[in-house]
Amino acid sequence: MVVCGDDGLAHRLAAELRGVYGAQVTLVVPAGARSARPPVVGRARAASAALLDRVNAAVGRAGGNGTVLGALGTTGSGGEPGRADRVLEAAEPTDTVLAEAGVERATALALVYDDDETNIRAALTARRLNPRLRLVLRLYNRRLGQHIEDLLDQAAALASGDDSGSSGDASTTVLSDADTAAPALVATAVAGTRKVVQTDGLLLRAVERPPPAPGVVADPGLCTLALLSATSSDPAGADGSEGSGERGPQLLPDEAEVAAAAGRGAVVLEQVSYAAGPPLPAGRTGVVPPFASLFSRRLRWSLAGLVGCVLALAVALWLVTGIHPLGAFYLTLLDLFAIDEPALGEPLGRQILQLLSGLVGLLLLPVLLAAVLEALGTFRTASTLRKPPRGLGGHVVLLGLGKIGTRVLTRLRELHIPVVCVEADADARGLATARRLRVPVVLGDVTQEGVLEAAKIHRAHALLAVTSADTTNLEAVLYARSVRPDLRVLLRLYDDDFATAVYRTLRAAHPGALTRSRSVTHLAAPAFAGAMFGRQILGAIPVERRVLLVAAVEVDGHPQLEGRSVAEAFRAGAWRVLALEGQQQPSPDHVLRAGDRVVLAATRRGLAELLGRHRTPPDPT
Repeated sequence: MVVCGDDGLAHRLAAELRGVYGAQVTLVVPAGARSARPPVVGRARAASAALLDRVNAAVGRAGGNGTVLGALGTTGSGGEPGRADRVLEAAEPTDTVLAEAGVERATALALVYDDDETNIRAALTARRLNPRLRLVLRLYNRRLGQHIEDLLDQAAALASGDDSGSSGDASTTVLSDADTAAPALVATAVAGTRKVVQTDGLLLRAVERPPPAPGVVADPGLCTLALLSATSSDPAGADGSEGSGERGPQLLPDEAEVAAAAGRGAVVLEQVSYAAGPPLPAGRTGVVPPFASLFSRRLRWSLAGLVGCVLALAVALWLVTGIHPLGAFYLTLLDLFAIDEPALGEPLGRQILQLLSGLVGLLLLPVLLAAVLEALGTFRTASTLRKPPRGLGGHVVLLGLGKIGTRVLTRLRELHIPVVCVEADADARGLATARRLRVPVVLGDVTQEGVLEAAKIHRAHALLAVTSADTTNLEAVLYARSVRPDLRVLLRLYDDDFATAVYRTLRAAHPGALTRSRSVTHLAAPAFAGAMFGRQILGAIPVERRVLLVAAVEVDGHPQLEGRSVAEAFRAGAWRVLALEGQQQPSPDHVLRAGDRVVLAATRRGLAELLGRHRTPPDPT
């Protein structure tokens, strides 16, 4: 296996291949990035730890929680589980570098550079050097990725002389860490969102359900995919990671474990189908803004008040003069616009109403002028960034509009969740998306005073800090918590050990508020690693700090599946068959046969074992 990259995903992927699959890995990284944590990340962790000391000191003064302090003390170790067998330093993956890395003899190559063009250029070179090489590319542009995938597979088929269009074991898989991590980040920060995997006609929907009330039997759905941590409400308890022990999350439990898990939340499967299910609601992307956004809230109330006054005057004229209601409304409008004759010789009531109508008309003119100017201004500035409106509340503050932040923003708007973005870079790639979706944006450094206030953080529902800088994310969360101690927060951190320490400490300092910390590379690496052993990975379902993979696997050649019923093929804690390709969820008695292709949920080690790639580590005793 060869892994080429220039950021943390390359190191995490190499560790995943070595630690979970037991594969031999050659890692190609730029000069000075040989360590599992690039130097920049190391400096960021040191600065982040200094910021975290403020919360740690507060917790120590409050009660001296030894568990939290101990967790912080272990943060600096943070060794990755497994390293590459060989590390090469190269600025770019040229022909010579790929040849030296052994691409001609390798089984699979992962190109996970942060730049799409670099990955595409290296993939074309690698396909020429080894037509049967399995390629896994990291591309942000999904439409381009589909075309590149087809092109590279076609090139492999032609090079191998396969007229059928299949090149045997060769395949190209295009993935995006942003697409993999964004649903997990949104689902973690916003309660009630569903975890959806939708690809190749397959629609799989899971939902996280809270613990049922005493005496209430929870709806199991189609099946239970995971049980949540038993100590999720304990500030110093399990954190949902793989090292949480028995009280941590349980993936793919059996019926006995589900029955015994009283008082624990669960992730249950709601739907598995190949029918064209209802698409996710899309955010507004049209050029013409909606009518409500043309006018401010104050102006809309002013117009409504004036309309009410006109109707009241028309009813009063009808009651005073006894004329037809339509006639009364018509005369009121004439008086309103001062185009009627004076009511000389008319009853006193008619004269008073005419004066009142003229007064309302004087008030109406400036309101109409303001409406026209505001509407013209809205159309004129449709291509500019919007500011957070006055009175906004219950929204999500999204910090960072890079690759990850842009995908998170899109997902939030698909769910019709109000968002206010904060971005320091005026040229960030996500600003165009925010402008198209008409999402308010605050341009400024979040570490500067007043920026989060401009985003209405004191009335927000949640804060998602997903910039690429750990220090920025942590400082923003600490400041937001000082403004709103009960604020729901999620921060993106590179180092998973450090993320665990931050999670425990913030939860101990603010036990009444929801706190989550996530590592994007930790969420994305399992999908990339699984794809290097074939085109099986369809998606990933986050379960607290762990990941459940959704894969498509051929039954033929897998004795754990072939000839067994669906119920017999289920292995608790490893894998579970969810559907047959092109069919609904099969019955438990359905026998899997050669030629079938199944969709299953699997843990990382379970998928490695199923693929015959798992190497059992030696017993330390």
